[in-house]
Amino acid sequence: MNVKSKIILGIISGGFILTMTACQKDFLDRFPQTSITPEVFFNTEEDLSLYINGMLSMNDRWTYVGDQSSDNAATTAAVTLKTMMTSKTEPTSETAGGDWSWGRLRTINYFLENYQRANVAADVKNHYVGLARYYRAIFYHGMVKQYSDVPWYSKTLTPSDEALRDGQSPRTLVVDSIMADLDFAAKNVKEQVALGTPGRDAVLLMQAKIALHEGTYRLYHGEINLDKTAKNYFDIVEKATSQIIATNKYSIYSTGKPNEDYAALFESQDLSQNKEVILLNAFDQNKNRGQALNGYVFGDYEQSPSRDLIQTYLMKDGSRYTDIPNYDKKLYVQEFENRDPRLMQTLVYPQWLRQPDKSNYVQKLNKNFSGYHQLKGYVNSSDQIIMNGVDFPVHRYAEVLLMYAEAKAELGTLTQADLDKSINLLRRRVGMPDLKMDVANANPDPKLAADYPNVKGAFRGVIFEIRRERRVEFAFENSRFDDLMRWNVGKLLERIPEGMYFPGVGNYDMTGDGVADIKLIPDGQTIPTDREKNSLGVPLVYYTIGNFGGNAGVYLKNGVNGGTMVTDVNVRRFVEPMYYYRPVPAKQIILNPNLKQVFGWK
Repeated sequence: MNVKSKIILGIISGGFILTMTACQKDFLDRFPQTSITPEVFFNTEEDLSLYINGMLSMNDRWTYVGDQSSDNAATTAAVTLKTMMTSKTEPTSETAGGDWSWGRLRTINYFLENYQRANVAADVKNHYVGLARYYRAIFYHGMVKQYSDVPWYSKTLTPSDEALRDGQSPRTLVVDSIMADLDFAAKNVKEQVALGTPGRDAVLLMQAKIALHEGTYRLYHGEINLDKTAKNYFDIVEKATSQIIATNKYSIYSTGKPNEDYAALFESQDLSQNKEVILLNAFDQNKNRGQALNGYVFGDYEQSPSRDLIQTYLMKDGSRYTDIPNYDKKLYVQEFENRDPRLMQTLVYPQWLRQPDKSNYVQKLNKNFSGYHQLKGYVNSSDQIIMNGVDFPVHRYAEVLLMYAEAKAELGTLTQADLDKSINLLRRRVGMPDLKMDVANANPDPKLAADYPNVKGAFRGVIFEIRRERRVEFAFENSRFDDLMRWNVGKLLERIPEGMYFPGVGNYDMTGDGVADIKLIPDGQTIPTDREKNSLGVPLVYYTIGNFGGNAGVYLKNGVNGGTMVTDVNVRRFVEPMYYYRPVPAKQIILNPNLKQVFGWK
């Protein structure tokens, strides 16, 4: 590591917590120990680049386990919101605090106060300033999502700075500042940048993403009383996504293989030339940059897909799965018949082969889990170099198209032509029929209408379908929780995720070849050593079934009388509007009495 790299590491690793203790006053009064004065450091483009690249922070393949906090998955993990909803005592600011950490903001503002010293052209300076403000916007968006009103700090603070005693700035001021940062970034960040770093189009995508979140949040959350200003943000989404579309640089990845192309985005060893990928996080085990994830994504380590997610996928002919009589009584093999091909590219399906096995994989069942296994994010190989060298698509063009369609629908200006150049491109990749706006609006899905009761107006039906498409296209890409929050449907998280359906004891085919693979017996019976064999001569896998909390190997809703697999029985209570936010940590209010709790937190 060269001298300047050590300097930048010191600056960027310097944490900054807004408290007034003596040790932190001592820290804040000096530059980081490994740094030198800014007069010496901020001189060249190399200096600016080194500093900004040191702030690079992107999602990686761990994103694939991020849906634990949503209704897409059951989990045994200690997810904050689930813990709050099932707690026997009311959560407080001492037990349910969010991430009240400001170190990254200090790093960003430190750059913005010192970059002018560099002897470089104005457009070069503005490129790096744009990236710094892009990072600041992302930081503050994360804070607004947690707390709504937060202090706005536009400079590097010292312990004696009066701003440390300020209360929260209004959400409107903070969000206006976020959008000003993104507007500057969109105009100044260069289009051509090094692979794996954000360029102009990544900035535009983030501008649209944050504006869509804010627009829908204002529209659907009455407690902040900002619904009259929601349209402004949908306009920003439409403009930013239209700019990206107009470049003609990107397209939905498709080679004419509807049963493979979607999955290929999440299994590729090299996405650098993929025209759907706007921002890439590249991995290569041979270059000591690998990431092992198979053991966490697959099976029942911590999470498993929910049946509600599976029921969201349409039939292959575009009809609704949930319109089929007794759809909720279908067995595992039946659930995958004639469905949207993305289902079998997201979840393990009957007749799937797990490498290096030569026979069809038989789902392993376990109590507290759904029985379904996640395929997205799993690398079907036994070669460590391949498993750990899969690239991650941080930003996909698919999201641009989905945001464009959603914003236009919320504005009430969506047309069939808009759908044809956005969502229908995603459907065509997997051989699904086009979404027809008039059909969707004339016949809204009753299940989605029950899930999203606050959606009103003539575009209600197509908004439901756009939300369906978003959930399906981005399953296990850690977007579902934020979507539920911005749409004001946190009550959906009160539903305990359910798993596979079994009508009771008996033998069941799990591979789709018509031959039994597992045998369910009542709790209390002993699994024999001389197990029954199927017609192929293969011993059946035995499981005992019973009620939740008993000694059975698999919990069913009605015990030995069958039902869906039960993942939990603790009653969940989502308190509105309180649980859409996190409380300011109690310690921070003691240190600064001008900070106030909001939305019922104590």
